[in-house]
Amino acid sequence: MNHYFARLFILCILLGFSCGEERYSDPLGPEEALKSFHLREGFKIELFASEPQVIDPVEMAFDEQGNVFVVEMPDYPFEPEGDKGSGKIKVLQDTDSDGRIDHTVIFADSLLEATSILPWEGGLLVAAAPYILFLKDTNGDLVSDSREILFSGFYDKNSELQITSLRFAVDNWIYAANNGQAGEVTFSRKPDAPALSTNGGDFRFRLDRGQFELETGVAQFGHSIDDWGNRFTTQNTLHIRHAAIPWRYLHRNPHLPRSTSLINISDHDLEMFQLTPAPYWRAERTRRRQKQFDEENLDRVEYAEDAFTGCSGALMYDGHAFPTEYYGNVFTGDVAGNLVHRDVLKLLDTVPTFVASRDSGEKTREFLASTDPWFRPVSLSVGPDGYLYIVDMYRQHIEGPAFIPEDLKTDMEFYNGSDRGRIYRIVPENADEKNKAIPKMKRLPTAEYVQLLTHPNRWWRLQAQRLLLGRKDLSIVPQLENLFSGHSDPRVRLHALYVLEGLDALRASLVSQAMKDPHPGVRRHGVMLAERYPELLPELLERTNDSSVHVVFQATLSVGQFADKKALDVLANVLTIHGEDPLFRAAVLSARATSAALLDELITQHGFSTVAEPWKATFIEDLAYMTGSANQPAEVNHFLDLLSSPSIEKESPWPLAGITGLKKGLQRSWGEDASRKQMLEGIQASDTSQVRDAIRELRKVVANKKVVP
Repeated sequence: MNHYFARLFILCILLGFSCGEERYSDPLGPEEALKSFHLREGFKIELFASEPQVIDPVEMAFDEQGNVFVVEMPDYPFEPEGDKGSGKIKVLQDTDSDGRIDHTVIFADSLLEATSILPWEGGLLVAAAPYILFLKDTNGDLVSDSREILFSGFYDKNSELQITSLRFAVDNWIYAANNGQAGEVTFSRKPDAPALSTNGGDFRFRLDRGQFELETGVAQFGHSIDDWGNRFTTQNTLHIRHAAIPWRYLHRNPHLPRSTSLINISDHDLEMFQLTPAPYWRAERTRRRQKQFDEENLDRVEYAEDAFTGCSGALMYDGHAFPTEYYGNVFTGDVAGNLVHRDVLKLLDTVPTFVASRDSGEKTREFLASTDPWFRPVSLSVGPDGYLYIVDMYRQHIEGPAFIPEDLKTDMEFYNGSDRGRIYRIVPENADEKNKAIPKMKRLPTAEYVQLLTHPNRWWRLQAQRLLLGRKDLSIVPQLENLFSGHSDPRVRLHALYVLEGLDALRASLVSQAMKDPHPGVRRHGVMLAERYPELLPELLERTNDSSVHVVFQATLSVGQFADKKALDVLANVLTIHGEDPLFRAAVLSARATSAALLDELITQHGFSTVAEPWKATFIEDLAYMTGSANQPAEVNHFLDLLSSPSIEKESPWPLAGITGLKKGLQRSWGEDASRKQMLEGIQASDTSQVRDAIRELRKVVANKKVVP
């Protein structure tokens, strides 16, 4: 059906008809819109809230009392004028207990482009570029009367690229999507801390420790974090990528060749099955772009439909109401395709990442798709009931005007739908009404919070964890230790471990125990925490031989924190076994103490040169680059000695790769030193016959002597 309408639109263009108002359909009322959905069998969709209670909603959150907060963004897609916007945060209420919202309270208004909210310490953290705010109601009337600017300096121009998607994770950090946008971010509670440049990354922070730093990105509007802290991002056409190496490891060695550790894990890439035709403006823009690509002989395809172009709001389903096979699935909206896609994640056992696949029942369809082109699923969440909530901004157009040709905008009203908005709830057909009970956690005894760490719905576990951190009640430490040592669910053990960490009650013995846990997810975090305890280094080194490749990978990253001869030997051994994998190579090379000594260790102790494999030339070039970038003459000369050694020289690609890497690294180190760069340019090594001459001339350059032409 969708292809038929697309052809009809194109035919209209070719015949020269002016479709006028008929180019874009009219909106559907909330009840009528329910009929437009095609949902996976076994589920039903309910209307939870709609206009006028919610207008332009972009994200929702439940707090520990069961209050439903929604952030609205009516200024989209244009920037508000002045220092105030029209954004609001509302508290939604169901006063007659019929399962539908019928009353609202305005918690905060006049917000500048607020996009995300997270309950915290009795209030809300709010992402509203250029700020992250802390808003709180101090007198119990559900209206914010306290406002604190926590962070400032985030990018604040295009609203589709700003700081958003605040997520609290099991490791006690709060993560945010920043889309790699440049900013100079400061923290009001640490005014003496230097500004943090956010260019190229996402963002994370801990208010309890006063820490803030970059995180591997880039996520545009939505990212999800699983039970074990694995983070998955969305960005426009890329609906699921795995952030395989955290920023703190990738950037600890300033000489590491920069390479992304964001892995596209989808085995079906752009493929999606929408039920709506491409809107007129998109079909025409696509036709023009494709024509240009073809005329310029570019190998590019521009898609108008049936391909991800507007991914948003990725959510890891972690509730208790859906069938068990749905736990750990990632749901992602596509606002251009008017649908919600589901990915089933599989942890790979040979490389430290995942594969995201379609379920067997969704090979030619989506989990949820609408025939209504106004349906805009911008974000999703799981409630305390375990059900899936879909926030629908409900707009006629959701593309930024800057990306649409001027002549196509003449009959487009970008605010159409700004008086509308819906939130839907997906429930199993046989849903248990008891799941709709409203939590009232605020005044529970602290010991009951500990018990809630065992709840099958992660919403309850994370609420209990953050509330325990807020109370700072050390009397529950023995209870937490018992939970960590004795509970059968490894997720519960991990929550208990991190509550202890957040209460400053962690001990080396507990971390040692975590590294020996039966579950690899707990072992991986034990390895991560062992970085804080130098006395655990021998046990940490042992974990590089773990039965799980994911634990081995984390152990490799963690060992890289130590400048120790034993650590270097272990890293060399890991590389010998896993060097074919680019992620493992990056993990080894990122180590703080990586140097020419690593290649020396590989040659003398690990038989590096006995088997010629393609990845080894790449590794030598990268290590050579790092050696040149560090520009320590003794190290560079030692590396050149290794390139001259018979074991390396016999493999012709390896010396050439080493020379190439050294030249690039030295060029980076010397910056604007034109004379030295010119000396490097005179060194040529395009084949093996030139290698020895190139090595000799490189020694002269390092010694700052003139190179013989």
